[in-house]
Amino acid sequence: MRNLLASAALAASLAYPMAALAQAPDADTATASGASSSDDGFAFRGIRIEGDVGWNRFSAEGQKPSKLGYGATVGFDGQYKRFVLGAEGSFWRANDGNHFCVHANTDVNCRTLFHEWGGAVRAGYLVTPQLLVFGKGGFAATSEDVYILKLNGAHSYKRFQVDGYQIGGGIEYSLPVRGLPVYITAQFVRSQYDHHNSRERALGGVGIRFK
Repeated sequence: MRNLLASAALAASLAYPMAALAQAPDADTATASGASSSDDGFAFRGIRIEGDVGWNRFSAEGQKPSKLGYGATVGFDGQYKRFVLGAEGSFWRANDGNHFCVHANTDVNCRTLFHEWGGAVRAGYLVTPQLLVFGKGGFAATSEDVYILKLNGAHSYKRFQVDGYQIGGGIEYSLPVRGLPVYITAQFVRSQYDHHNSRERALGGVGIRFK
């Protein structure tokens, strides 16, 4: 867990100065348009806060239970011409966790996967001044409960802190509301953990930027 947090912090520290250098609007673009991109209401720069909700699937031991989930993201982006680079931290939780039980010989093996914390670097390209297409990659950590019940009545229980990585991509659309830099997003993210477990989620979100 410490290695995960240290690695995520390192990724964020590397992405932050690059994003900060990209904060200044491109002079040629500003001259040609008569205004900088930060004045058009559609700039993809600055701190952002986002709420997410969507579909969540936990895969382990051949089982793939699915549930709704929810989460939040905090990030920082810089923009240079049509390119956007940033870092983000995220939280995600399936509704009541993902849970399943399987019978192995005479034993019953039950697993529950809980919330995930993640840190990622995100890079994207502006297809239009309002539409960003992006990909991202980084680190992820979650907790997992394993409960085993034997035929003779004996049982065991353990909770593991599991580290891994995440990759994903999606789109983000800037949609100012009454002058506020609001945006909507849709994305797919896959997290691969130790112990050969994984999580996939398709989610949508609404966020706001603070420039």
